[in-house]
Amino acid sequence: MERKMQKPAGGAGRRRAAWGAWAVALACAWPAAGARAQAAAPDAEAAASRQEQARLADSDTLLALTQEGAILYSQDKVKLSAYQYCSQAVSLAEAGDFRQSVRAASKALHLAGATQDPALLAAAKRDLAIVYSYAGQLEKAEQFAREALQLPTREPQLIRGPALKVLGDVAARRGDLAGAIRSYDDALAGSSPRYAPLVQASLANALIDSGKPEDLARARQLLDSLPPQRDASLAAQVDRTRANLLLAEGKPAEARTLFQQLTTRRAGTDAGYFQLWAWDGVARSELALGRKAEAAQALDRALAGVDGVRARFRSDEFKMGVFSDLQQLFERAVGLYADMGEPRRAFEVSEHSRSRALLDAVRGRAQLAAQATTVVDLADLQSTLAPDERLVQYHALPDRLQVWVVSSTEVRSQSLPIRRDELVELVDTFRNSVVRGRRTAIGNADKMGAALIGPLGLQPGQRIVVVPHGPLHYLPFQALRVDGRYLIETHPVSVAPSMSIAVQLARRTPRVDGRLTAFGNPRIEDKYDLPGSVAEVQRLEQLFPHHTVFMGAQATKTQFRQAAGGAPLVHVAAHAEADQVDPLYSRILLANENGRQNFLEAHEILELPMQGTALVTLSACESGLGRIASGDEVLGFTRSFLSAGSSSLIASLWPVSDDATAVLMSTLYGELARGRDLQQAMQAGQLAVLRDPRMAHPFFWAPFNLIGNWRLTVQ
Repeated sequence: MERKMQKPAGGAGRRRAAWGAWAVALACAWPAAGARAQAAAPDAEAAASRQEQARLADSDTLLALTQEGAILYSQDKVKLSAYQYCSQAVSLAEAGDFRQSVRAASKALHLAGATQDPALLAAAKRDLAIVYSYAGQLEKAEQFAREALQLPTREPQLIRGPALKVLGDVAARRGDLAGAIRSYDDALAGSSPRYAPLVQASLANALIDSGKPEDLARARQLLDSLPPQRDASLAAQVDRTRANLLLAEGKPAEARTLFQQLTTRRAGTDAGYFQLWAWDGVARSELALGRKAEAAQALDRALAGVDGVRARFRSDEFKMGVFSDLQQLFERAVGLYADMGEPRRAFEVSEHSRSRALLDAVRGRAQLAAQATTVVDLADLQSTLAPDERLVQYHALPDRLQVWVVSSTEVRSQSLPIRRDELVELVDTFRNSVVRGRRTAIGNADKMGAALIGPLGLQPGQRIVVVPHGPLHYLPFQALRVDGRYLIETHPVSVAPSMSIAVQLARRTPRVDGRLTAFGNPRIEDKYDLPGSVAEVQRLEQLFPHHTVFMGAQATKTQFRQAAGGAPLVHVAAHAEADQVDPLYSRILLANENGRQNFLEAHEILELPMQGTALVTLSACESGLGRIASGDEVLGFTRSFLSAGSSSLIASLWPVSDDATAVLMSTLYGELARGRDLQQAMQAGQLAVLRDPRMAHPFFWAPFNLIGNWRLTVQ
């Protein structure tokens, strides 16, 4: 065995916050479990409220971005002018590299402050508004757009038009079409002649979505007044908008004709993309004509073209207020096939959407393992499942929650009457009650269990593999209650990003050597210290005689990259930060190297050869979270490690308690060392915490999810 350790610096024994200029700065402090959970609930709620306020105050703020910009600017070997950094920010945003775009704009912010130039500050804030809008961070986009509008500038049209358009885009994506129309009108009045046609196109799309007769008439007028678009992709977007207008005007036959013409349009290098949306338009037109079979055929044509379309961000759509999302196409198909009584086909489309979501998240910026994007046949899944195993797959649709229960012998499909907006509210309410230690968490667990699990007819003792969707990725299924008992009390529970990934991971590394590589309490600076993680790693050392441990200053990214790929078991007790602007820049905070911070980012994990790693445990705050797009969880540490080759991951959904984590991890690894499989070991660990009356509240025992190969055993 090998041990590399530095004595930790001083600090409290609780996990503490790692604040920084990042989209999510995760608060990890929590009162130690010294009393019954319900008695501690008010204190826990107050602590959570303070943490939430600190997050909002410290997450990608103007001050934090300016400070980060100063550091990044000092590190640039070639210094650009402030306006060159602004241009760089726009180019990076249009390419979909959102975090790098923010970094370029932050350098412009720094230079604006250094030169005290309000016009430059307005330009930098305009660019930040654009990139946050593209990234789906609507509150930040709105904030920076409004701030840009308050500043004096030498060329108002270059600031007002784009900033007001961002406000319109934000309102449209929130469903506030009246507000979007007002902002687009204001943007049109303040735009340059070159920029005005893009605002007109956005305005036309908002008017169409409004659906009011007067708005449709105005949309018709606007579209008729648009000059011909020289760019092929922009021209295709305008014609697609014209077809959508016909459909909104109650002319489905005419709309179908125009959409059919667009299916053969050569729209530059992105022709396949516009063609699949044209087939989707044909399907919507056929549905309006009451022809479900023909609509299904058109959707099949659209889905057949999805995999041939490049995974990249399309800024042209945002410029024209279209906001296309391929997940909408999958949603329509899932709903239609379910309505037509074809549950297997609906399931296959749901599964296809998940592999596509991963491709779209990465957008060609990282290599992916084959299992991340391969779709497994449903029959193949059933042949993999043991008699006592059930795969439960959800798909959140706008008007319902579709769910399938798959066993080795049958596939059962149900539509649960829960709209997606209701589901988001239910999950938020439940999570808040758990994370804040509220007494209402038990009642909310009963409510969620009755809605999501009760109707499925699962039998006690059956192993459950949950494939969540949309907001359900934030839900600890083990903490739902059915008939007065937590799900973890009656079922071993694990999670998988998709059915296809679950099957392939279950077949890989069924049994591995008990060699452990652990990283604990990485030395960054005092405020990041995690003394509790030292004891945590020391307990694991005792369970696995063959181990290598990197502690304190030795727990670096360099050591991780060198050691992790060849270790069957990897345990990381450190801070983690999930980046909501660009999930590929979520990071694990490892020790400084050569006097500088050198954290491990998700895109770097994707590129690591981790095929020899069977289990990665992130004993860190909210390490299991990624960003939720309109469809599925796109990318976080979960997808990074599984795509890099690891077959299992244990990660948390909210800030964790030191005391509870110590019990859970020592029990889990102890059961693994005794030969029990990973899913049973996880169940034992969670039950060990739950049965301690001091930690019976779900906050303490339910944060960690087991993701991936639930059958893994250790020699």
